[in-house]
Amino acid sequence: MPAISSTRSAPGRAWIGGDPETTRRLRLFALPFAGGNAASFGEWPARLPGSIAFSPVHLPGRERRIMEPAIDDARMLIAQLVPAIAPWLDRPYALFGHSMGAMLAYELAQALQHRGLPGPELVIISGHGAPNLPRRFPVISHLADADFLAAVMELGGLPAVLLEEPELLALVLPALRADFKLCETYDWRPRPALACPILAIGGRSDPIAGLPELQSWQAMTSQTLTCEMFDGNHFFIHHAMPAVVALIARAIAERLRDPSCARGLTASELRIS
Repeated sequence: MPAISSTRSAPGRAWIGGDPETTRRLRLFALPFAGGNAASFGEWPARLPGSIAFSPVHLPGRERRIMEPAIDDARMLIAQLVPAIAPWLDRPYALFGHSMGAMLAYELAQALQHRGLPGPELVIISGHGAPNLPRRFPVISHLADADFLAAVMELGGLPAVLLEEPELLALVLPALRADFKLCETYDWRPRPALACPILAIGGRSDPIAGLPELQSWQAMTSQTLTCEMFDGNHFFIHHAMPAVVALIARAIAERLRDPSCARGLTASELRIS
């Protein structure tokens, strides 16, 4: 395993949230959905066991990086993220991503594997089929603002209250549009399968990523694939968040054979909704 510097670089601190010098056993990195940000995972740290350090990925063009241009090309984004996250791979880690974030988590794992850097113990895919499947999302990033926002609202990926705040909307719109363009222009390339297991989760009422789409991830890993379904649509991760986080913690504990990674979870949290 290549040596990892104990110093967290300034670029890494821009990209990666959480505690860089944590003593916790494992890191859980989370990549957001289109239009999402680190705050989308606001309640996750408090619900995770103490042995798991939570590190949301901060993409350019939002929150503390609002003044930076958003990146609308997946390969460019991953090329910048790899050196930023590399110093944080000093202990076992897992990758989580929902929708756009699922595709980015897969591409990040592929890039790290290709470069010989430490790979994840587990990749958790949410609300997205395998990247070799035909694209299910409509092409909307080129639309005028009003039509673009209407299409996003129809997909359920934008809080309605945001439309009532023109100044805030103007701030988030460039990153939102860039995210959709990134998804629309993403081009999967065949590469060796990932060398870690995949946990794929989805909503039972999700028209984009149902059980068949989740099962398609088996072709992307040389290890096991586990699929779990929750009540809800494409954004089931919001209302089912406690059960989603509990499932992830349990899956990590089983992967590491370390009960402490699931310690503190209640019986109701350990049940899938």
